Amino acid sequence: MSERSEKAVSCFKNFNCAQSVIATCGPELGLDRESALRVAGMFGGGMGHLGNVCGAVTGAFMAIGLKYSKVQDGENEKRDRGYALVQQFAEEFAARNGLIVCKELLGYDLSTPEGSAQAREKGLFVDLCPRLVQSAVEILEHMEVLE
Repeated sequence: MSERSEKAVSCFKNFNCAQSVIATCGPELGLDRESALRVAGMFGGGMGHLGNVCGAVTGAFMAIGLKYSKVQDGENEKRDRGYALVQQFAEEFAARNGLIVCKELLGYDLSTPEGSAQAREKGLFVDLCPRLVQSAVEILEHMEVLE
């Protein structure tokens, strides 16, 4: 495990999956830790506990966006590179973990109290989710999004 992915997994002990990825990677991409925690705060559990795209994935997409988003006219090539990297990241994450959708990765629907309770009882937030956070950061490192 890399030092960066270890830091993200440690962060997951207190914050959600999206926060853990972007709070670890954001500062080296120009986003301070507190702002990273705020912006990603509602993306855990598949974006607002809706069970959609895994928060570790959305946190990684945010990191890619910090580096490759178009913020001025004439940056279309930069933006297009970012979209390509998001697609590459999603493919790599799915290849490593099977899917990118939270409720399918967990096998439980976090949008329901029952699904959340079952995932917690199965220890998924202690066992599976940290590995997904680790995977997301390692893929970003492999893709050289992070220096």
